Amino acid sequence: MNPSKYYLADPWLEPFTGIIESRINKCLEKERHLAGSRSLIQFAMGHFYYGLHFTENSWVFREWAPNATRIFLIGTFSKWKEKQEFRLERINSRGDWEIKLPSGSISHGDLFKLSVHWEGGRGERIPSYATRVIQDDRTKIFSCQVWKPESEYAWEIENFTAPETAPVIYEAHIGMATEEEKLGTYAEFTGNVLPLIIKSGYNTIQLMAIQEHPFYGSFGYHVANFFAASSRFGTPEDLKVLVDKAHQAGIRVIMDLVHSHSVKNINEGLGMFDGTPGQYFHTNHRRNHIAWDSLCFDYGKDAVLHFLLSNCRYWLEEFRFDGFRFDGVTSMIYYNHGLEKNFTSYNDYFDGGQDEDALVYLYLANKMIHEFKHGAITIAEEMSGMPGIACATDRSGFGFDYRLSMGVPDLWIKLVKDTADENWGMGLLGHELTQRRPEEKIISYCESHDQALVGDKTLIFRMMDAEMYTGMNKPYHSFTVDRGIALHKMIRLITFFTAGGGYLNFMGNEFGHPEWIDFPREGNNWSYKYARRQWQLAFNEDLKYSYLLKFDNSMVMLHKEFRILDDMIVHRIYENDNDKVIAFSRGDFLAVFNFHPVMSFTDYGLPVKGKFRVVLDSDDPEYGGFDRIDRLSDYSSTRKSLKQTLDQPFYLYLYLPSRTALVLRREAIRRATDI
Repeated sequence: MNPSKYYLADPWLEPFTGIIESRINKCLEKERHLAGSRSLIQFAMGHFYYGLHFTENSWVFREWAPNATRIFLIGTFSKWKEKQEFRLERINSRGDWEIKLPSGSISHGDLFKLSVHWEGGRGERIPSYATRVIQDDRTKIFSCQVWKPESEYAWEIENFTAPETAPVIYEAHIGMATEEEKLGTYAEFTGNVLPLIIKSGYNTIQLMAIQEHPFYGSFGYHVANFFAASSRFGTPEDLKVLVDKAHQAGIRVIMDLVHSHSVKNINEGLGMFDGTPGQYFHTNHRRNHIAWDSLCFDYGKDAVLHFLLSNCRYWLEEFRFDGFRFDGVTSMIYYNHGLEKNFTSYNDYFDGGQDEDALVYLYLANKMIHEFKHGAITIAEEMSGMPGIACATDRSGFGFDYRLSMGVPDLWIKLVKDTADENWGMGLLGHELTQRRPEEKIISYCESHDQALVGDKTLIFRMMDAEMYTGMNKPYHSFTVDRGIALHKMIRLITFFTAGGGYLNFMGNEFGHPEWIDFPREGNNWSYKYARRQWQLAFNEDLKYSYLLKFDNSMVMLHKEFRILDDMIVHRIYENDNDKVIAFSRGDFLAVFNFHPVMSFTDYGLPVKGKFRVVLDSDDPEYGGFDRIDRLSDYSSTRKSLKQTLDQPFYLYLYLPSRTALVLRREAIRRATDI
């Protein structure tokens, strides 16, 4: 059943049909209002109008500042003084300001800002559409930089089309991708990390912290300059090379897009740009984000929609990104930002606590993105399970292709941290890993960057703790280390195999990167020790990290070779809470997990018919296992009863050692006529 409107397939949504249709009608009405006879693509062109542009033999600069009374360009070209020849003129009642300058008046590399005056005050501001912002190493002050290289970047891949297959995502942060205790760069990532991602089989890279942010330690989530690729990692051309090289390898590149809030910084950000608090943001109690210490956009204002929609198009157009992971969607769509709420009832989605202006924006953004770039994907960081979020706009949804399955990493932390192994519930595990709304696809993951930030621990660090420093040599064995290695593989494999649309891993976690992530800050003497990735651990054949990397590579290759995640139907075919055994089927594949800490089972029967061969085995010594599985034999199901009557079900009998996982592939049955 695939009704034209997603909510018709869910009887629990019937009482809320009126609210759902009202919300979608608001989306359609706003689209008509903004685009008129044009399209959203044509509406989202603010970056062509505002900001600094070179046209023929002159420069033109425009800014939107309705409350301003005077604006000057100031910079290295004016010795940072207000001069009449650099004064902007107000050109309309909307609040647009403009200046035209001869070609020689400013040059590539010049630094500049705006000096904005309003009734009762003035301040220096970085232009809202700034595309290049740099920080002075000595003064630490941020300024806009004129960026007009002698020649534009020449793309090797002009029209990249991502493979139509489920995304297997490598989440990465440019700055901490280096092994050295310093800031990594776009160029270093392209040369050193991209080849590793290509070799590993991931088909999608998700780049964090690209939009310029004043404080590095914010992990890129306190954005000040929405159109500027962070200069701390290199030049815009360096970022384009990264995207281009990934495209040459057939890998899509998506970007972590922060439209859920903005930094409070006045000099660098938009908070009091023209002297008023309400130009881009709310002015009442909704202005300040109580959990993030940041400012909340007013999505009800057309000018804000224009700014944000243009921002979406800009990154797709200028840097050829293949889509976005939208940060903080839950925070956007609820007045209380989704805090202190469990979302256990459908009423929680329709009780009046939702910001329908934010929902309208997300609808418009997704529609514009998919119309502008066919094949682009969008992912919602959304934990409430809002109906319709990850459903196409032509089915009356809000247009995201995927929703992050944020409950899964929470489940793993709870099990690893608070629950003894012998008390892990297979029913709970199976339910949490496979639950999703009928209209949506999800990106599943064990842990992302969130689970490793300072004050928290990665899963493997929770399981091993201090022994990670002393017990990762291959000859060494202990209960703690052996358990951690085994569960690290099993947790990843079961999460991967049951993913309802795609899978995500944060860089380094695939090989069990030790310790936490802690960015340079005053509290750690501005150290980069924990804001880097120790790649040599994974490539040192004397250490057990290499086992985990090889296992992850083999797991990801299951999708690259067989496109296993493209089959959306995952059957939970067996679970036994006492034995800690659970099994799933997906297309021609069968995955079997024995989570029991001590018990192994001989001839364990599973209700499956067919002939199978092992294609991945966590007990393989290549992955640090104990070689208890026969990987060369075929496994054929037989009837359970010796009487062999036709009404007897078939069972597949397997040896299941403790804390192991198997993936088996169904073999084609050869007929006599084939011989």
